[in-house]
Amino acid sequence: MHAEERHQAILHRLRERGTLRVTEFAEELQVSPVTIRRDIETLADRGLVARVHGGAVLPTVRAGTTGTEPADRPPSGRGQLSFGLIVPAADYYYPEVIKGAQEAAGERGIRLVLGISQYSPEEERAQVGRMLADGLDGLLIATCDVAAAAAWLDELTIPHVWVERRPGDEISPAERVVTDHVYGARLAVHHLASTRRRIGLMVREDSPHSEPLVDGYRKGLVAAGLDVPADGIFRMPPPAGDAVRREEVLGEFAGAVTDGRLDGALIHNDHDALVLLQRLRARGIGVPGDLAIVAYDDEVASLADIPLTAVAPPKLAVGVSAVDLLAKRVADPSRPRHLLSILPELHVRAST
Repeated sequence: MHAEERHQAILHRLRERGTLRVTEFAEELQVSPVTIRRDIETLADRGLVARVHGGAVLPTVRAGTTGTEPADRPPSGRGQLSFGLIVPAADYYYPEVIKGAQEAAGERGIRLVLGISQYSPEEERAQVGRMLADGLDGLLIATCDVAAAAAWLDELTIPHVWVERRPGDEISPAERVVTDHVYGARLAVHHLASTRRRIGLMVREDSPHSEPLVDGYRKGLVAAGLDVPADGIFRMPPPAGDAVRREEVLGEFAGAVTDGRLDGALIHNDHDALVLLQRLRARGIGVPGDLAIVAYDDEVASLADIPLTAVAPPKLAVGVSAVDLLAKRVADPSRPRHLLSILPELHVRAST
Protein backbone atom coordinates (compact mmCIF):
# COMPACT_ATOMS: atom_id res chain seq x y z
CA MET A 1 0.00 0.00 0.00
CA HIS A 2 1.31 3.41 -1.01
CA ALA A 3 2.04 5.97 1.74
CA GLU A 4 -0.73 8.28 0.55
CA GLU A 5 -3.24 5.42 0.71
CA ARG A 6 -2.15 4.64 4.29
CA HIS A 7 -2.49 8.31 5.22
CA GLN A 8 -6.02 8.39 3.86
CA ALA A 9 -6.84 5.14 5.68
CA ILE A 10 -5.57 6.62 8.96
CA LEU A 11 -7.64 9.79 8.53
CA HIS A 12 -10.71 7.76 7.57
CA ARG A 13 -10.36 5.56 10.67
CA LEU A 14 -9.96 8.58 12.92
CA ARG A 15 -13.06 10.21 11.47
CA GLU A 16 -14.98 6.97 12.05
CA ARG A 17 -13.80 6.13 15.56
CA GLY A 18 -11.95 9.17 16.86
CA THR A 19 -8.87 7.17 17.91
CA LEU A 20 -6.40 4.74 16.39
CA ARG A 21 -3.97 2.28 17.99
CA VAL A 22 -0.73 1.72 16.09
CA THR A 23 -0.34 -2.01 16.72
CA GLU A 24 -3.93 -2.88 15.80
CA PHE A 25 -3.96 -0.73 12.67
CA ALA A 26 -0.56 -2.02 11.53
CA GLU A 27 -1.85 -5.60 11.80
CA GLU A 28 -4.99 -4.65 9.90
CA LEU A 29 -2.98 -3.13 7.02
CA GLN A 30 -0.32 -5.86 7.22
CA VAL A 31 2.54 -3.42 7.65
CA SER A 32 4.98 -2.87 10.49
CA PRO A 33 4.07 -0.68 13.49
CA VAL A 34 7.11 1.45 12.65
CA THR A 35 5.56 2.28 9.28
CA ILE A 36 2.30 3.41 10.90
CA ARG A 37 4.19 5.47 13.50
CA ARG A 38 6.06 7.24 10.71
CA ASP A 39 2.79 7.87 8.87
CA ILE A 40 1.30 9.37 12.02
CA GLU A 41 4.37 11.55 12.50
CA THR A 42 4.01 12.84 8.93
CA LEU A 43 0.31 13.60 9.40
CA ALA A 44 0.99 15.21 12.79
CA ASP A 45 3.64 17.47 11.22
CA ARG A 46 0.95 18.61 8.78
CA GLY A 47 -1.44 19.27 11.65
CA LEU A 48 -3.92 16.62 10.48
CA VAL A 49 -3.68 14.32 13.55
CA ALA A 50 -2.46 14.51 17.12
CA ARG A 51 -0.09 11.86 18.46
CA VAL A 52 -0.92 10.11 21.73
CA HIS A 53 0.74 7.22 23.52
CA GLY A 54 0.32 4.15 21.30
CA GLY A 55 -1.64 5.85 18.57
CA ALA A 56 -3.33 8.99 17.31
CA VAL A 57 -6.48 11.09 17.63
CA LEU A 58 -7.96 13.91 15.60
CA PRO A 59 -6.50 17.29 16.59
CA THR A 60 -8.54 19.28 19.08
CA VAL A 61 -10.20 22.31 17.56
CA ARG A 62 -9.78 25.36 19.75
CA ALA A 63 -12.95 26.89 21.10
CA GLY A 64 -13.54 30.61 21.04
CA THR A 65 -13.86 33.21 18.33
CA THR A 66 -12.06 36.19 16.94
CA GLY A 67 -14.94 38.60 17.04
CA THR A 68 -16.94 36.76 14.38
CA GLU A 69 -19.57 35.10 16.56
CA PRO A 70 -22.38 35.16 13.95
CA ALA A 71 -20.29 33.06 11.56
CA ASP A 72 -19.62 30.53 14.32
CA ARG A 73 -23.26 29.62 14.86
CA PRO A 74 -24.59 26.98 12.49
CA PRO A 75 -27.96 27.72 10.90
CA SER A 76 -29.20 24.36 12.13
CA GLY A 77 -28.81 25.41 15.74
CA ARG A 78 -26.05 22.89 16.49
CA GLY A 79 -23.34 24.05 18.83
CA GLN A 80 -20.53 24.15 16.27
CA LEU A 81 -20.16 24.81 12.57
CA SER A 82 -18.81 21.93 10.50
CA PHE A 83 -16.99 22.51 7.21
CA GLY A 84 -15.77 19.83 4.81
CA LEU A 85 -12.52 20.21 2.88
CA ILE A 86 -11.91 17.97 -0.14
CA VAL A 87 -8.45 17.98 -1.76
CA PRO A 88 -7.01 15.60 -4.37
CA ALA A 89 -3.86 14.77 -2.36
CA ALA A 90 -2.14 15.57 0.91
CA ASP A 91 1.48 14.99 -0.08
CA TYR A 92 2.19 17.84 -2.52
CA TYR A 93 0.94 21.44 -2.72
CA TYR A 94 -2.06 20.87 -0.47
CA PRO A 95 -0.49 20.33 3.00
CA GLU A 96 -0.06 24.11 3.38
CA VAL A 97 -3.60 24.75 2.10
CA ILE A 98 -4.91 22.24 4.65
CA LYS A 99 -2.84 23.80 7.40
CA GLY A 100 -4.15 27.28 6.61
CA ALA A 101 -7.75 26.03 6.57
CA GLN A 102 -7.26 24.19 9.84
CA GLU A 103 -5.77 27.24 11.55
CA ALA A 104 -8.58 29.49 10.31
CA ALA A 105 -11.24 26.98 11.34
CA GLY A 106 -9.68 26.63 14.78
CA GLU A 107 -9.69 30.38 15.31
CA ARG A 108 -13.41 30.45 14.56
CA GLY A 109 -14.33 27.36 16.54
CA ILE A 110 -15.28 25.50 13.36
CA ARG A 111 -14.89 21.75 12.99
CA LEU A 112 -12.99 20.93 9.79
CA VAL A 113 -13.44 17.49 8.20
CA LEU A 114 -10.85 16.48 5.60
CA GLY A 115 -11.38 14.25 2.58
CA ILE A 116 -8.73 13.17 0.05
CA SER A 117 -10.07 12.15 -3.35
CA GLN A 118 -6.81 10.74 -4.79
CA TYR A 119 -7.80 12.39 -8.09
CA SER A 120 -10.88 10.19 -8.40
CA PRO A 121 -14.12 12.08 -9.29
CA GLU A 122 -16.16 9.14 -8.00
CA GLU A 123 -14.35 9.06 -4.66
CA GLU A 124 -14.62 12.83 -4.41
CA ARG A 125 -18.39 12.80 -4.77
CA ALA A 126 -18.73 9.80 -2.43
CA GLN A 127 -16.77 11.60 0.27
CA VAL A 128 -18.94 14.69 -0.07
CA GLY A 129 -22.02 12.45 0.26
CA ARG A 130 -20.69 10.92 3.48
CA MET A 131 -19.86 14.33 4.91
CA LEU A 132 -23.35 15.63 4.10
CA ALA A 133 -24.92 12.59 5.77
CA ASP A 134 -22.91 13.29 8.92
CA GLY A 135 -24.03 16.94 8.95
CA LEU A 136 -22.18 19.73 7.15
CA ASP A 137 -22.69 23.49 7.06
CA GLY A 138 -20.35 24.33 4.17
CA LEU A 139 -17.91 22.75 1.74
CA LEU A 140 -14.45 23.76 0.52
CA ILE A 141 -13.39 21.79 -2.54
CA ALA A 142 -10.35 21.52 -4.79
CA THR A 143 -12.09 19.25 -7.25
CA CYS A 144 -10.11 16.88 -9.44
CA ASP A 145 -12.58 17.32 -12.35
CA VAL A 146 -13.93 20.84 -12.75
CA ALA A 147 -16.37 20.00 -15.54
CA ALA A 148 -17.85 16.96 -13.77
CA ALA A 149 -18.15 18.66 -10.38
CA ALA A 150 -19.69 21.94 -11.50
CA ALA A 151 -23.20 20.56 -12.01
CA TRP A 152 -23.59 18.56 -8.81
CA LEU A 153 -21.94 21.24 -6.67
CA ASP A 154 -24.54 23.74 -7.86
CA GLU A 155 -27.24 21.36 -6.60
CA LEU A 156 -25.92 21.35 -3.01
CA THR A 157 -28.19 22.84 -0.37
CA ILE A 158 -25.21 24.15 1.60
CA PRO A 159 -22.78 26.88 0.47
CA HIS A 160 -19.51 25.86 -1.12
CA VAL A 161 -16.25 27.54 -2.11
CA TRP A 162 -13.90 26.37 -4.87
CA VAL A 163 -10.28 26.19 -3.69
CA GLU A 164 -7.55 26.70 -6.32
CA ARG A 165 -10.08 25.91 -9.05
CA ARG A 166 -11.88 28.03 -11.62
CA PRO A 167 -15.24 26.87 -12.99
CA GLY A 168 -15.12 26.40 -16.74
CA ASP A 169 -18.10 28.71 -17.13
CA GLU A 170 -16.70 32.22 -16.83
CA ILE A 171 -20.05 33.59 -15.60
CA SER A 172 -20.45 30.92 -12.91
CA PRO A 173 -21.56 32.47 -9.59
CA ALA A 174 -19.49 29.92 -7.63
CA GLU A 175 -17.32 31.61 -5.02
CA ARG A 176 -13.64 30.72 -5.13
CA VAL A 177 -10.25 31.45 -3.63
CA VAL A 178 -7.39 31.00 -6.08
CA THR A 179 -3.76 31.81 -6.68
CA ASP A 180 -3.30 34.25 -9.55
CA HIS A 181 -1.24 31.86 -11.66
CA VAL A 182 -1.33 34.18 -14.67
CA TYR A 183 0.45 36.77 -12.54
CA GLY A 184 2.84 34.10 -11.27
CA ALA A 185 3.91 33.14 -14.79
CA ARG A 186 4.27 36.79 -15.79
CA LEU A 187 6.41 37.36 -12.70
CA ALA A 188 8.71 34.48 -13.68
CA VAL A 189 9.02 35.67 -17.29
CA HIS A 190 9.73 39.24 -16.15
CA HIS A 191 12.56 37.95 -13.96
CA LEU A 192 14.01 35.74 -16.70
CA ALA A 193 13.73 38.49 -19.33
CA SER A 194 16.16 40.66 -17.39
CA THR A 195 18.99 38.39 -18.64
CA ARG A 196 17.45 36.01 -21.23
CA ARG A 197 15.82 36.46 -24.64
CA ARG A 198 14.65 32.95 -25.62
CA ILE A 199 12.34 31.78 -22.86
CA GLY A 200 10.41 28.50 -22.89
CA LEU A 201 7.71 26.94 -20.73
CA MET A 202 7.17 23.38 -19.53
CA VAL A 203 3.83 22.54 -17.90
CA ARG A 204 2.13 19.41 -16.61
CA GLU A 205 -0.52 18.43 -19.11
CA ASP A 206 -2.79 17.12 -16.33
CA SER A 207 -2.64 20.19 -14.07
CA PRO A 208 -5.59 22.61 -13.71
CA HIS A 209 -2.99 25.38 -13.37
CA SER A 210 -1.39 24.74 -16.76
CA GLU A 211 -3.59 26.96 -18.93
CA PRO A 212 -3.35 30.01 -16.63
CA LEU A 213 0.43 29.53 -16.69
CA VAL A 214 0.45 29.35 -20.50
CA ASP A 215 -1.65 32.53 -20.59
CA GLY A 216 0.68 34.33 -18.18
CA TYR A 217 3.78 33.11 -20.02
CA ARG A 218 2.56 34.53 -23.33
CA LYS A 219 1.48 37.81 -21.75
CA GLY A 220 4.81 38.07 -19.96
CA LEU A 221 6.76 37.65 -23.19
CA VAL A 222 4.68 40.30 -24.94
CA ALA A 223 5.12 42.70 -22.02
CA ALA A 224 8.91 42.13 -22.15
CA GLY A 225 9.00 42.81 -25.91
CA LEU A 226 10.02 39.23 -26.69
CA ASP A 227 8.73 36.90 -29.36
CA VAL A 228 6.46 34.03 -28.38
CA PRO A 229 8.32 30.96 -29.72
CA ALA A 230 6.22 28.73 -31.95
CA ASP A 231 7.73 25.66 -30.28
CA GLY A 232 8.45 27.14 -26.85
CA ILE A 233 5.75 25.33 -24.86
CA PHE A 234 6.40 21.75 -23.73
CA ARG A 235 3.62 19.68 -22.16
CA MET A 236 4.81 16.97 -19.80
CA PRO A 237 2.75 13.87 -18.91
CA PRO A 238 2.48 13.16 -15.16
CA PRO A 239 4.97 10.70 -13.59
CA ALA A 240 2.33 7.97 -13.54
CA GLY A 241 1.43 8.66 -17.17
CA ASP A 242 3.14 7.83 -20.45
CA ALA A 243 6.78 7.16 -19.46
CA VAL A 244 7.94 7.03 -23.08
CA ARG A 245 6.37 10.39 -23.84
CA ARG A 246 7.94 11.90 -20.72
CA GLU A 247 11.37 10.89 -21.95
CA GLU A 248 10.59 12.32 -25.38
CA VAL A 249 9.56 15.69 -23.91
CA LEU A 250 12.68 15.84 -21.75
CA GLY A 251 14.81 15.06 -24.79
CA GLU A 252 13.04 17.66 -26.93
CA PHE A 253 13.55 20.29 -24.28
CA ALA A 254 17.23 19.48 -23.80
CA GLY A 255 17.67 19.57 -27.58
CA ALA A 256 16.14 23.04 -27.74
CA VAL A 257 18.68 24.24 -25.18
CA THR A 258 21.59 22.56 -26.96
CA ASP A 259 20.53 24.08 -30.29
CA GLY A 260 20.40 27.55 -28.75
CA ARG A 261 16.63 27.92 -29.13
CA LEU A 262 16.16 28.37 -25.37
CA ASP A 263 18.27 30.15 -22.76
CA GLY A 264 15.62 30.51 -20.04
CA ALA A 265 12.60 28.50 -18.89
CA LEU A 266 9.68 28.37 -16.48
CA ILE A 267 9.05 24.78 -15.36
CA HIS A 268 5.84 23.60 -13.71
CA ASN A 269 6.19 21.89 -11.33
CA ASP A 270 9.12 21.49 -8.89
CA HIS A 271 9.40 17.75 -9.41
CA ASP A 272 9.75 18.06 -13.16
CA ALA A 273 12.15 20.98 -12.72
CA LEU A 274 14.43 18.79 -10.59
CA VAL A 275 14.27 15.91 -13.09
CA LEU A 276 15.01 18.31 -15.95
CA LEU A 277 17.94 19.85 -14.07
CA GLN A 278 19.53 16.41 -13.66
CA ARG A 279 19.08 15.57 -17.36
CA LEU A 280 20.54 18.90 -18.48
CA ARG A 281 23.60 18.57 -16.28
CA ALA A 282 24.14 15.00 -17.50
CA ARG A 283 24.35 16.46 -21.03
CA GLY A 284 26.87 19.06 -19.93
CA ILE A 285 24.36 21.93 -20.06
CA GLY A 286 25.15 24.52 -17.39
CA VAL A 287 22.53 26.10 -15.12
CA PRO A 288 22.27 29.05 -15.02
CA GLY A 289 25.05 29.55 -17.59
CA ASP A 290 23.37 27.90 -20.57
CA LEU A 291 19.85 27.91 -19.20
CA ALA A 292 18.25 29.94 -16.40
CA ILE A 293 15.43 28.04 -14.67
CA VAL A 294 12.45 29.21 -12.64
CA ALA A 295 10.41 26.42 -11.07
CA TYR A 296 6.74 26.79 -10.19
CA ASP A 297 5.21 25.72 -6.82
CA ASP A 298 8.31 26.05 -4.59
CA GLU A 299 7.65 22.84 -2.70
CA VAL A 300 11.15 21.33 -3.03
CA ALA A 301 12.87 23.75 -5.43
CA SER A 302 15.30 24.98 -2.79
CA LEU A 303 16.57 21.40 -2.23
CA ALA A 304 18.00 20.92 -5.74
CA ASP A 305 21.78 20.60 -6.01
CA ILE A 306 21.57 23.99 -7.72
CA PRO A 307 18.83 25.67 -5.65
CA LEU A 308 16.09 26.69 -8.04
CA THR A 309 14.53 30.12 -8.25
CA ALA A 310 10.80 29.50 -7.86
CA VAL A 311 7.38 31.08 -7.89
CA ALA A 312 5.66 30.29 -4.58
CA PRO A 313 1.85 30.22 -4.58
CA PRO A 314 0.37 31.56 -1.29
CA LYS A 315 -0.93 28.14 -0.27
CA LEU A 316 -1.36 28.86 3.44
CA ALA A 317 -3.22 32.10 2.70
CA VAL A 318 -5.49 30.27 0.25
CA GLY A 319 -6.59 27.87 3.00
CA VAL A 320 -7.14 30.66 5.51
CA SER A 321 -9.07 32.81 3.05
CA ALA A 322 -11.26 29.94 1.87
CA VAL A 323 -12.49 29.24 5.40
CA ASP A 324 -13.01 32.96 6.00
CA LEU A 325 -15.03 33.34 2.80
CA LEU A 326 -17.21 30.31 3.55
CA ALA A 327 -17.84 31.39 7.14
CA LYS A 328 -19.00 34.80 5.96
CA ARG A 329 -21.30 33.18 3.42
CA VAL A 330 -22.87 30.96 6.10
CA ALA A 331 -23.35 33.98 8.37
CA ASP A 332 -24.88 36.13 5.62
CA PRO A 333 -26.27 34.14 2.67
CA SER A 334 -27.32 37.35 0.89
CA ARG A 335 -23.87 38.99 0.80
CA PRO A 336 -22.32 39.66 -2.64
CA ARG A 337 -20.43 36.74 -4.10
CA HIS A 338 -16.65 36.92 -4.09
CA LEU A 339 -13.72 35.80 -6.20
CA LEU A 340 -10.52 36.14 -4.18
CA SER A 341 -7.32 35.96 -6.23
CA ILE A 342 -4.07 36.01 -4.21
CA LEU A 343 -0.69 36.90 -5.72
CA PRO A 344 2.25 34.46 -5.55
CA GLU A 345 5.83 35.50 -4.77
CA LEU A 346 9.16 34.95 -6.52
CA HIS A 347 11.98 33.43 -4.49
CA VAL A 348 15.29 34.07 -6.26
CA ARG A 349 18.02 31.43 -5.93
CA ALA A 350 21.08 30.15 -7.79
CA SER A 351 19.38 28.82 -10.96
CA THR A 352 18.88 32.34 -12.36
